[in-house]
Amino acid sequence: MATAAVTEISTASQESFKDAINKGLDQANSTLTDIEGAWVKEMKVVVKGGRVQEYRVNMKLTSVVQ
Repeated sequence: MATAAVTEISTASQESFKDAINKGLDQANSTLTDIEGAWVKEMKVVVKGGRVQEYRVNMKLTSVVQ
């Protein structure tokens, strides 16, 4: 039976939610090994002047513990 670790991260992008998720995964891959899943827990936008300025996501990442 494998053991998993869950790490919560927050990331942001000025382009899209998809870009914010990918940026978060890219950064997490530099310190975590064997990421097997991601749960996007929250999605939020920052609005200025009636326009979306930033997309933010909070995610929980699951990785296998060696």
